[in-house]
Amino acid sequence: MGTPSSVAAEVRDPAPAATRRPAPPRGEGGMRHGVWLWPALLTLALTLYEIDHPLLWEDELNTWDMVTRSTGSLLDTVGNVDAVLTVYYLLMHGWTVVFGDSVTALRMPSVLAMTGVAACTALIGQRLFGRRAGLAAGLLFALTPVVVRYAHEARPYALVVLAVALATLALLRALDRPERLGRWAAYAACVAAVGLLHLVALTALAGHLAVVAAWARVDRALAVRAGLAALAGVAAVAPVAVLGSGQASRQISWIPRPNLESLAAFLPQLYASGTFAGAATVLAVSAWAQRRRAGRAGTPPPTSSSWRPVSQGPVLAVTAMAVLPVLALWAVSHGDISYFFYRYLLFTLPAWAVLAGAALAALRSRAVLAVALVAVAVLSLPEQRSVRETYAHFWHGVDYKGAAETIVKYHRPGDAVVYDRGEDYWRLLDLGVRHYLPDELRPRDVFLARSAADRADLWSSECPDPAACLRSEARIWLVVPAGAADPLDALPAPQARALRKHYTATGTERLTGVTVALLVRKS
Repeated sequence: MGTPSSVAAEVRDPAPAATRRPAPPRGEGGMRHGVWLWPALLTLALTLYEIDHPLLWEDELNTWDMVTRSTGSLLDTVGNVDAVLTVYYLLMHGWTVVFGDSVTALRMPSVLAMTGVAACTALIGQRLFGRRAGLAAGLLFALTPVVVRYAHEARPYALVVLAVALATLALLRALDRPERLGRWAAYAACVAAVGLLHLVALTALAGHLAVVAAWARVDRALAVRAGLAALAGVAAVAPVAVLGSGQASRQISWIPRPNLESLAAFLPQLYASGTFAGAATVLAVSAWAQRRRAGRAGTPPPTSSSWRPVSQGPVLAVTAMAVLPVLALWAVSHGDISYFFYRYLLFTLPAWAVLAGAALAALRSRAVLAVALVAVAVLSLPEQRSVRETYAHFWHGVDYKGAAETIVKYHRPGDAVVYDRGEDYWRLLDLGVRHYLPDELRPRDVFLARSAADRADLWSSECPDPAACLRSEARIWLVVPAGAADPLDALPAPQARALRKHYTATGTERLTGVTVALLVRKS
């Protein structure tokens, strides 16, 4: 039986069978020759660099808030909101217990996940197109600006990409030896992991289905095994799907219904770089052109029945994994709820990288290949810088760290604090500033009635009678959105009236997106 490597060689090399070199033995490649190692090391280096420089943004602050609650409080909360992230929150809860909740600690699981994805991408490329293609694919993935962006993100997206990449590898291995039930069990486990980390990512199965359908033309029993394995994985996710379906309108109602322009804008958003997206698209088209040339050259059929469909069209298989999930999510997003958002489809990046790697692998000279990769790296430099900027994660930047530093600098024992939780509560000024304050500095939150954890929710509740919640604090820090000439005007009117009656502002620090003022009690 031929191996993936031998089949890939047949696709690349149209020479007569008698003149081709024998295929390497099964299992050769990745670990022995480092096909996966260099992409993984490059990804790790790029993603560790300035990992803590971008400030935590609102979604990451929600992660911090959730995972630092007790396990019981966390589970109570996901019964009301964010059920689809239960597994991620539990994983991160255990992680922070061991490694703490600093910015670096919160983002490190995403860094490690993206490092694993780079290795998987190289192995997928090697399996389908050969060693050089695998190495090129892995390095291209590492150089993609959006990889750094979401490696520096304390959310589940990097882990989702890793789960899908592992599922793809598991599927290809199972198709290679379909009689081994353990391989199908591994695929089912990976599918379950995908759904438990992010339900929308199960659209990856659309690409897998296309690959299995190609194999099924040769071996119908194989389709049954693949279908049962996928169903087993999906079934494990059913409880989360049922609970999460009732919460979707609250959590993602802000995503607009997609149109054709949404599809056109997808790749630049996916890569976090229009230039990189353009280069990757050109390479993907080149891979198809090379496939057509190989077909006209009369590539002989492979000897392995189980790999025949892939050898006839590995480019088609990878294209299906890159494109079909996007089209599937675009189609289902025309109902009551839209799910079409680029970061929910980050898991297609490895497939796009493998297509581009296959095209680069056709370059005859290693020197030319190296120059091409360096050119790609140079093209990505502006975006590599931008994804590491202070407010790179924000839609509207908020200097939580600067606000916290202002309070620390001028703080006195007994100070209290007021955070705006009005119409702009989505800015999460309270969570953001509290994260960057030292653990030993926790001023009384004057108008807080019940915390989000106590309410088993993401949002806190406030004192219905602000005047009754005031005590005799000599000084109160006021943290409100930037913009108002008088910082008290940014508060809800009842709170502003209660504070004006007893306090006067003596100093104001205006920062990006936030204003910090010190209120002193009137004598």
